[in-house]
This record gives sequence, structure tokens and C-alpha cells, in this order.
Amino acid sequence: MSTQPSIENSGKQPPSVYTVMLLLSMLFMLIAVIAMWIELNRWAPDYYRTNTANPSVMVMPVQTTLLA
Repeated sequence: MSTQPSIENSGKQPPSVYTVMLLLSMLFMLIAVIAMWIELNRWAPDYYRTNTANPSVMVMPVQTTLLA
């Protein structure tokens, strides 16, 4: 004998643990991308302004006795 298909409509299965973990990881990745975008916008205008970052160096004469 073959089994008859059930008349009841079982509906959708509840989400598994792995589906919930996948959705949570997608949510946290989206939050991380938004946070990085905010940080980029805080610091991004200073990318091309390098004239204020001049190094301060002290020039000293070279002693030839120390080089030999």
C-alpha cells in the first residue's frame, strides 16, 4: 500500500538555528559597514591635505671621522 498525502496543510517550517545565525551575521556585518562608513566620513576630508604634515627635521653636518 502506498501512503496517501496528508490533507492538512503543514505550512512553513520554523527557521533553523543556522538560518537565524546567518541573519544575525548579516545584520552585524551591515552594522559594521555603516560604522566604518561613518568613521571614513569623519576622517576622509584630510586625505589630500598633506601640506600640514610637513616633517620637522634637524640637519646636522656629517663628520667624516665617524664614517671611516
